Amino acid sequence: QVQLVESGGGLVQPGGSLRLSCVASGSAWTMYVLAWYRQAPGKQRELVAAMLGGGTTTYQDSVKGRFTISRDNAEKTVYLQMSSLKPEDTAVYVCNAGPTNILRAKAVGYWGQGTQVTVSS
Repeated sequence: QVQLVESGGGLVQPGGSLRLSCVASGSAWTMYVLAWYRQAPGKQRELVAAMLGGGTTTYQDSVKGRFTISRDNAEKTVYLQMSSLKPEDTAVYVCNAGPTNILRAKAVGYWGQGTQVTVSS
């Protein structure tokens, strides 16, 4: 059974840090693309960070230098380390795993249920 399960969200003050985890089971872990998206109320889902099979990473401009995507093969987990958090980072963060490239993975890949991140004082 393919499953992606996120955890690590919560309420954090501006400037704080959080680490999100996404545990992959089944064939999800073998997918070429592992990515984090986020969706804020009233907004479209947007790519935050992605890691391709060769280790290449890509980030949304607004999170460059603040967020880091990584993976642990032994734990079959992809992480999103977030620091210097801002109120505009508030969203539901969702894990995605899929084939070929980022667009293809988004269209046909697997999705988790998401974890809420709220940045507020």
